[in-house]
Amino acid sequence: MKVQCLNSSSIKTRNLIKKAFAELINEKKHLNKITVTELTTRAGITRSTFYTHYENIYDLASEYQLQTIELLCNEDLKLHSKSDILEYFDNIFKCLKDNEDAYKLLLRANDTLIFLDKLKKIAEEKIYDALKNITKDNYLDLTISFIMNGIVVEILKYFRGESKYSLDELLINIKTYFKKIFNY
Repeated sequence: MKVQCLNSSSIKTRNLIKKAFAELINEKKHLNKITVTELTTRAGITRSTFYTHYENIYDLASEYQLQTIELLCNEDLKLHSKSDILEYFDNIFKCLKDNEDAYKLLLRANDTLIFLDKLKKIAEEKIYDALKNITKDNYLDLTISFIMNGIVVEILKYFRGESKYSLDELLINIKTYFKKIFNY
């Protein structure tokens, strides 16, 4: 991200760029098929304006990803108990719901699988650290991996329009299964 100080004009420009980017990723399905020229044409801005805000298309995609990763990596959010983990799931799903349109478009692209894998690993580590001293499960890392893989698949299915469940239903079921698995 190039522009450090965001005034209202910069925010408006970034929103135009993000909207055009989301439309193009939905159409093209791959980041490497989107050009700066077609993005700037769609956004109604000049190339120099785009480059004032971003280095390239991948820099723009990274900004979307970083917003979610920041939520998951939030150092202020310490998980010390099972109830903290349930609240962590609430926070993740709130972020997904608040940015639902963007994620629906971005997660349709095949390039986002690496991003989802990063998110899964971050969440696994946070949950493992919270549970390792309070759960007597010799296979805790494996159990958490199974849970998180299932969550990622269901989230991906939802944002690709392949799930019959809403985000709220997914969250309720995730929390229910978590409680059952960890005798909460």
